[in-house]
Amino acid sequence: MDFLQQLSLGTILADGAMGTVLHARGVGFDKCFDELNLTNPATVADIHREYIESGAQLIITNTFGANRYKLKKHGLEEDVVEINRAGVELAKRAVAASFKDVLVAGDIGPLGVRIAPYGRVKPEEARAVFAEQVKALADAGAELIVIETMSDLYEIQEAIKAAKDVSKLPVVASVTFTRDDRTLLGDDPMKVARKLRDAGADVIGVNCSGGPSQLLRILKQMKQAVSDGKFWVKPNAGWPEQVGGRIMYPADADYFGDYALAFREAGANIVGGCCGTTPQHIAAMKKAFETAPVFVSEPIVVLSDDEAIDEPVEQPTQFAQRLSSGKFSICVEMDPPRGLSTHKLLAGASLLADAGADVINVADSPMARMRMSAWAVCDLVQRKIGVETTLHFPTRGRNLLRVQGDLLAAHALGIRNVFVVMGDPTSIGDYPEATDNYDLVPSGLIKLIKQGFNMGVDHSGTSIGQPTNFFVGAALNLCAQDMDTEVKNLHRKVKAGVDFFLTQPIYRVDDGPKLLGAYEAKHGKLNKPILAGILPLVSGKHANFLHHEVPGVFIPDEARARIESAGDGGVKVGVELAVDLIENIKSWANGIYVMPQFHRYDMVAEIIEAVK
Repeated sequence: MDFLQQLSLGTILADGAMGTVLHARGVGFDKCFDELNLTNPATVADIHREYIESGAQLIITNTFGANRYKLKKHGLEEDVVEINRAGVELAKRAVAASFKDVLVAGDIGPLGVRIAPYGRVKPEEARAVFAEQVKALADAGAELIVIETMSDLYEIQEAIKAAKDVSKLPVVASVTFTRDDRTLLGDDPMKVARKLRDAGADVIGVNCSGGPSQLLRILKQMKQAVSDGKFWVKPNAGWPEQVGGRIMYPADADYFGDYALAFREAGANIVGGCCGTTPQHIAAMKKAFETAPVFVSEPIVVLSDDEAIDEPVEQPTQFAQRLSSGKFSICVEMDPPRGLSTHKLLAGASLLADAGADVINVADSPMARMRMSAWAVCDLVQRKIGVETTLHFPTRGRNLLRVQGDLLAAHALGIRNVFVVMGDPTSIGDYPEATDNYDLVPSGLIKLIKQGFNMGVDHSGTSIGQPTNFFVGAALNLCAQDMDTEVKNLHRKVKAGVDFFLTQPIYRVDDGPKLLGAYEAKHGKLNKPILAGILPLVSGKHANFLHHEVPGVFIPDEARARIESAGDGGVKVGVELAVDLIENIKSWANGIYVMPQFHRYDMVAEIIEAVK
């Protein structure tokens, strides 16, 4: 009975790792494991024997790296046929000596070089190298070909073609995944399964990667994509760790026994082990199969390619969820440092988070002054303080290429809240001669993000692989002298898809209702969250400067008089004024956007605690 016929009779138990056991017996990782078929055949054969005795019904030849490219590193490129032939013969001798019906699979691993379009090796060159190895294994008597631990779909498709071109043996094609359930080149399990099926693989496989838990999850996705496929699963014994100079794997044999049943129930036709597994792991899986009844699973409902959701839906940010639930939200702005030190910034962020700030907004080169990248600060605050951030994203100074590249970089760092602004002109900053051209105005960038990137395409309509999940804010001036123009700009941002607004600093309670009323009269009620800008006053001098010299800032006479008369108690009065204002704007504002002056984070913390 051949391999494919056996698959219809029940789950086949394959062997475990070869390299792990060889290394445990003193073979260094700098050695060519495949050459041992010629130089130390007894050790290789003994490992095959142990797996067979443990219950393996299928063993894999010790030829994982026996291709011309990998063997060349050891000066053995002319020994491809001899090493592969010896690998098959050793496995078949072990089977014959066991007097058991055990299949022998010819093992093929990655070439160890990158092929086009990600490398310089042409597809036809790769196919020829694979064909050389496949023919050697087939001629020596292998009963099937296993192409495993692949991460490049281009490469594995060439290997499958080679196997089909030079032999009539069944082909198992198996891919490895990273911790995020994607290949190194970013392909997801459902896409991988479909590509392997379409390339002609008889069995679709997943191996190596992480431990059993991850591979069970991947198997289920593959099974959903190709419901009538045959599946091969060989997980590592968990993620490896280096202990005392040795590579250790945490998953023990009993754990594998439990998962063997889960793999069978999920539809795996062949199960075994990869890196870190031993004959003990295989014996535990064999025992599990023998003592547990066969589980008959319910038919899997398969979605069409159009209906299938390849990506788990990413949840909205905590900030987005808070605003959508109607909770009053508190954002605080922080400026990146001018140099390398981030100690003070992180200390301030920690104080604000402890006080109750919901999100930290990180400005990008405020006042056109040279500072650390805002992305880096967002990443540091999120990782080290554990509070969400909002990245300020100016359009000024960025062309269309840089805008899109920067968005992808921010998303890769885990930044999801972005605040789109025009940005300050370089003429007012440290480098007035620096160019500050731009291709997009804020409403155009909002549209690019919400109607492009968040839909999975770039500005040209080309796929970016998967949609982003940005929550996008924009600026709003409640004190604009030209109300009609501000209403027009506001509506343009709403049509582009903006999610929320942050306003310029306000000091009058009725600033919000005035502009919102003007907008409602023309376009209907504004159903977007507004976080009112709060810039706490610290002294009379500070209040007079803002009122007289900063465009768009209007501080009522009574407020300026009150803080001027406070003298050295200006900070205390500034806190009181801010708290009073916040309490009075809660009828129309969904939160506040606090802009600390002179790094007085303690003052902001006091305000937050008072209004929480």
